[in-house]
Amino acid sequence: MAALDKVLDSMAPSGAHLLTLKAGEVPLLHTAAGSSPVHKQPLTAAQVLSYLRELAGPAERQALEGGGPASFLYRTFRIDVEKVSGDVSAKITPVQKSAGEKGGATAGAAGPGGGASIDGLFRKMIQAGASDLHLTMGEKPWLRLSGEMTLMDDPPLTKESMEGYLWPICPERNRDEFEKVHDTDFAYEVPGLARFRCNYFMDRTGMGGVFRQIPTQIPTIDQLGLPRSITELCWLSKGFVVVTGPTGSGKSTTLAALVKFINQNRKDHIVTIEDPIEFVHPNDKCLINQREVGDHTTSFRRALRSALRQDPDIVLVGEMQDLETISIAIETAETGHLVFGTLHTTTAPSTIDRIIDQFPADRQSQVRVMLSETLKAVIAQTLCKKKGGGRIAAFEILVVNSATSNLIREGKTYQIPSVMQTQKGLGNRALNDSLMELVKKGLVDPKEAYIKAVDKAGLVGIFERNNVPLEMAEE
Repeated sequence: MAALDKVLDSMAPSGAHLLTLKAGEVPLLHTAAGSSPVHKQPLTAAQVLSYLRELAGPAERQALEGGGPASFLYRTFRIDVEKVSGDVSAKITPVQKSAGEKGGATAGAAGPGGGASIDGLFRKMIQAGASDLHLTMGEKPWLRLSGEMTLMDDPPLTKESMEGYLWPICPERNRDEFEKVHDTDFAYEVPGLARFRCNYFMDRTGMGGVFRQIPTQIPTIDQLGLPRSITELCWLSKGFVVVTGPTGSGKSTTLAALVKFINQNRKDHIVTIEDPIEFVHPNDKCLINQREVGDHTTSFRRALRSALRQDPDIVLVGEMQDLETISIAIETAETGHLVFGTLHTTTAPSTIDRIIDQFPADRQSQVRVMLSETLKAVIAQTLCKKKGGGRIAAFEILVVNSATSNLIREGKTYQIPSVMQTQKGLGNRALNDSLMELVKKGLVDPKEAYIKAVDKAGLVGIFERNNVPLEMAEE
């Protein structure tokens, strides 16, 4: 809630048509009968700017910081800001919306100020403990709670209210991108609450948006319950580590915890390349440069190639979507750097096949050799619904040793699952074993484990050997 919200809410009942803020003076409400102070203390320029920043959107905040005048809308109010010789003043007036007026860029449900209306939805989302907020035209807002979709008790979204929610927080670059290709991604932060990864899209009903919560506090390895074999990867000096899993499986959170651990225990230079930047890492023992595709670089592959000239020890690549990005990532690991990357595969062996299959047939033999020498581990993860609420990750972990390297080099990745089973002492773990462990601990229902299993027949066999009943399998 913005600090001025209570004052703004009082304007209509009191008949006020204007609120003025000026450095060196008390804030005043103006009515037909005269002016009255909001409080007794004069405002400093810093206070005025602080109040205005809470009402302004990203573009308007830049104008405020730049010292120039600015005009924008917040909720149903127009804010006109002047800055003369270091003194800041603002006039805030209610905007009466005409019957034919559209939302979005004009005065609407939210107005393109600080995104106050959608900030309210974000607060409800955080209070409910949801991971995602979904906005679809004609529908009430939806939340993802403990992995399940749940309706909010808010009015259905109209074109006007949707634009009022979405446009105020959308940077100009992303708005241009959306108008050209009908989808865009960026990050947005509500100070003191959380950061959000935002995706806007068009579907058959019109404009929509999905917002993923990114906690302001980066979780630790212990809080996530990451196995020791994953923690040990943080001590590697070079090599290629791939974290995989479907969208929404917690890959970014796992990587953030690993970077946090490295940041607290090593003295290195870390470069991250993301789209958008999600977790913000402060410099601790490490120097961390975080680059966002779109704002700070044009593409993953360009940023990754440039990173080689930035004296990095560790490089994190948010997404490896194309052949060139994967190729440069492997080359970076080959030149003596530690590279973390993500893919959207479901198992460790399929991740290796996916990487190799990205290359033309005449290069695959060479890539197998390079990958066998650089790949240190594959972490495949999926999120399961916990009993009693919340979610917990199940992991498949492949720790690459000489035996696995030979299988990769010889193109015998189909034998890797057998090696993982026989070399569990090295930290290897099959997904079914991880799911079974969660079931044994009473954290996950057998039915949920079965749904999330890739090798369902294998998991049923494990359940039978451990006398775990599974009604779904019988059905």
